Amino acid sequence: MVKYESMYILKPDMEEEKKDALVKRFSDIVTNNGGTIEKIDEWGKKRLAYPIQYLNDGYYVLMTFEAEPTLPVELERNYKISDDVIRYIVINLDEK
Repeated sequence: MVKYESMYILKPDMEEEKKDALVKRFSDIVTNNGGTIEKIDEWGKKRLAYPIQYLNDGYYVLMTFEAEPTLPVELERNYKISDDVIRYIVINLDEK
């Protein structure tokens, strides 16, 4: 198992239920593929450094988890196909 950290930014104008559903969906991808989630930290609505898709704000979520090395590819694929994700990154914390 490898330790990862994933940060993703959601569109800020979503309803609370839809936001919670997306956070749950991405965490379920990790747990359903044999990974374990250490922490999900919702930072909330923050100002972006520069406009993205004509948006000035975004809803930040930081997820720390352990999984097999193949899982980040599946997670990134799901980030890409979701219209509500503005930006994302997955970082391997075990690499030196």
